[in-house]
Amino acid sequence: MATRVDVSGSIRMAVAGRADYLRRAVRGRGSERDELLLGAKSVLAAMAAWVLARYLLPPTVSTFAPFTALVALQATVYRSVRDCIQYLLAIVAGTALAAALAAVVGIHGWSFGLLTLIALCVGRIRRLGRQGIQVTIIGFFAFSSGQGRIDYIGHLAASVFIGALCGLAAHLVLAPARHVHHRQQAVADLYAAMSERVDGLAETFEGSDTDPERVREWRRDWRRLSADCEHVRRTIDTEVENSRLHPRPHPAGTDLALPRARDAITVAERSMDHLRSMTRTLDYALDSEELTNLPGSFRTAFGSVLREIATTMREIGQISPTDPDGLADRIDDAAAELDRVQVHERAAAEAPPAAHTLQGTLLTDAGRLLAELRTGHHTLAHRP
Repeated sequence: MATRVDVSGSIRMAVAGRADYLRRAVRGRGSERDELLLGAKSVLAAMAAWVLARYLLPPTVSTFAPFTALVALQATVYRSVRDCIQYLLAIVAGTALAAALAAVVGIHGWSFGLLTLIALCVGRIRRLGRQGIQVTIIGFFAFSSGQGRIDYIGHLAASVFIGALCGLAAHLVLAPARHVHHRQQAVADLYAAMSERVDGLAETFEGSDTDPERVREWRRDWRRLSADCEHVRRTIDTEVENSRLHPRPHPAGTDLALPRARDAITVAERSMDHLRSMTRTLDYALDSEELTNLPGSFRTAFGSVLREIATTMREIGQISPTDPDGLADRIDDAAAELDRVQVHERAAAEAPPAAHTLQGTLLTDAGRLLAELRTGHHTLAHRP
């Protein structure tokens, strides 16, 4: 009975998940709608290819048409054309190999083994990509079902051509959507989340009452945001690929927006390394109660530096163009404030040695973070 209930609950959860997926796809533009449209185009292209192949060609080769249509329908036009060309090259290699062996040595068990060996070697050619295995598969069909006959190979090639034509035509009629603004917004959201947590760190240093659980939550957040960085980078790379060979005109500024967004993600990833280190240091200082030994003047000044860093991050990540000179001045002001804190920390004598060690660790992380932001700002500002 318990097993039946578990299965029923799993089914309901799966149905609810798919229903939520469909609602998101219908509600607005995004990856869900893209996947839904790609699936619909794949069904229509495969159906059209199969009907044409069944009408024009022998049934023995008609299946290759819908299969090729699916190969020709990938997430981006560029990927579709690339995979289609690789598949066509694999078709040519497999059929030529089958025809040559059948004509020279005949149809035998040992010649089939020789075909397999040679086809597997040819399929490893890097330019064939993931379609390399098709050299062997097509060779099997042309050698076994077609007996290496030229008429069968001709019909097979025609079926593949029909499938490729149907698949690419579907992309031309309804090209994949462009999501440049969405990718920029994802970068802005990531920087906003980072900035919010840096503001939280500043508040922690400036305040007298610190919640250790909140600091531990930030440590978990940095790991999650690091994973978000990788996800956003992949979506940006996909969008860059989507801009190649796209039949629709590119939105204004696309050639600059996407590379800048990718550079901004690189800056975020490197900055997060130092923020993780800083948060880890704060967590250890709370556990050991060393944070209470830090002078109030240091905590206030260090919190001020962190707030400048948080503001800088928001400006780097925002969608609208930033004033490069103004942003550089802000980074310089934060660095000057950090220098003043370092000078005061060296001159201060009231703090115990353990507090000096903690201060030095925090200042080092902040200095490296500012250096990373300065380098990233220089890269973004000088991108053509």
